[in-house]
Amino acid sequence: MSVETERQVEALLFAAAGPLSVEDIAKRLPANAEVPAALAALQQRYEGGGVELACVAGRWRFQTAEDLAFLMTQEREEPRRLSKAAQETLAIIAYHQPVTRAEIEAVRGVQASKGTLDVLLELGLVRMRGRRRSPGRPVTYGTTDAFLEHYGLAQLSDLPGMAEMKAAGLLSLDLPPDFNVPTPGGLGAPDEDPLEDGEAPEFHVDFLGEDDPAH
Repeated sequence: MSVETERQVEALLFAAAGPLSVEDIAKRLPANAEVPAALAALQQRYEGGGVELACVAGRWRFQTAEDLAFLMTQEREEPRRLSKAAQETLAIIAYHQPVTRAEIEAVRGVQASKGTLDVLLELGLVRMRGRRRSPGRPVTYGTTDAFLEHYGLAQLSDLPGMAEMKAAGLLSLDLPPDFNVPTPGGLGAPDEDPLEDGEAPEFHVDFLGEDDPAH
């Protein structure tokens, strides 16, 4: 076996998109090329290195040494896409906070699924602010600092107008005329009390829950 044959086999395996059989390699080389011998020599030369020559299902390929596989692990966060119902609910909370679940339903015109609010709470985009000073003492919701960071806002008064909001993907429906952009200092309401320590409505995550069959 010649050194040149070994180099040619090495080059083919390095550039190949997938494992190659002996026949695949032989087709590319001169008729007298000793492919098996070249593979054996390469396997011995790469043994113990960071990259090894391995035979998998009768085909040959270069691969990372098994003991170094941990170096190739990549962790990344997969962004969770909000459902249409969650986007609409988040928009209403952002522009009308502090807002109760009943008020969210009144603006949207459909009954709110608990699962939708649960997702926004779990993602940290929404928080429970307090209880409204009205019959039933309903819980009010507002946005968080994570909401501002996610949408690149310095403060709530920097919330965009309706057209900009839709372009950013935060809003995908036509809301009633009374859905107004707040003015600086116009957010918040005095008619709520803070939640007591440890107090929180029943919480569960229901990713299948939707507000109505149309969503």
